[in-house]
Amino acid sequence: MPILAEIVEQKRREVEAAKARTPFAELEAMVAQEEEPRNFFAAVTRHPSLDHTSVIAEIKRKSPSAGLIRAEYEGDAFAPEDIAKRYHKAGAAAISCLTDEHFFGGRLSFIQRVKDAVPLPVLRKDFIIDPWQLWESRAAGADAVLLIAECLTEGELVDMLILAQQLRLTVLIEAHEMENLLKVRPHVGFPHPSYSLLGINNRDLSSMKVDLAHTMRLVELVDDRSVLVSESGIKTRADLERLRSVGVRIVLVGEHLMRQTDPGAALHELIHGTRRPT
Repeated sequence: MPILAEIVEQKRREVEAAKARTPFAELEAMVAQEEEPRNFFAAVTRHPSLDHTSVIAEIKRKSPSAGLIRAEYEGDAFAPEDIAKRYHKAGAAAISCLTDEHFFGGRLSFIQRVKDAVPLPVLRKDFIIDPWQLWESRAAGADAVLLIAECLTEGELVDMLILAQQLRLTVLIEAHEMENLLKVRPHVGFPHPSYSLLGINNRDLSSMKVDLAHTMRLVELVDDRSVLVSESGIKTRADLERLRSVGVRIVLVGEHLMRQTDPGAALHELIHGTRRPT
């Protein structure tokens, strides 16, 4: 996976630099001053009706495969809080916020800006390869974090799940390849069942191609679909219905929404089937 390997190598350099800038004792003190995290797990697993799907709406400026998603997202004028408000009004259950700067144009500070703007819980979407980043995430105000199976050994994943639970962070454990799904499946719900979700990424991390049918193929390997999240490739209400037909009622949607002139209106159409300004 050349793109993923390049991202992880860059992230290792960034983490070492961050550790040098901020001593752990200082980071620990910052965490102690933070408010309790918002309950990300409860927000996305709560379904008021049988035809309901919880949408984790993503704030994403660019990606290695797509580049800058829209021209107006360039520069400091980019306002994640404005997009978050639109998502909240349209019915998002939670927000996913890209914080990787080098490849995705995100910033760690976006998390607090979003939380100050909306009452929804916020997932830090980044490439977490070191426990230090869990402390960093909590200090930055994150309510949840992403752990990617393709980036971690099984032992590293277990250690991070324990630390995340101690920090009161919900974890979205993501896998793309079948072998990695089988690797992480036994650890979903460890060490506490209401702190972890299982994501199937429909984007092939080696080619960056997206196929919604990937979830449909792997769903049979998941016993508890109430915590299953389908990620990437979801564009229409019909896609949500297709996923609900196999028991998947949580989705993460980013690039499709961010490509639209009004991401909030696009989210409203996805959820409700009608488009209206938000």
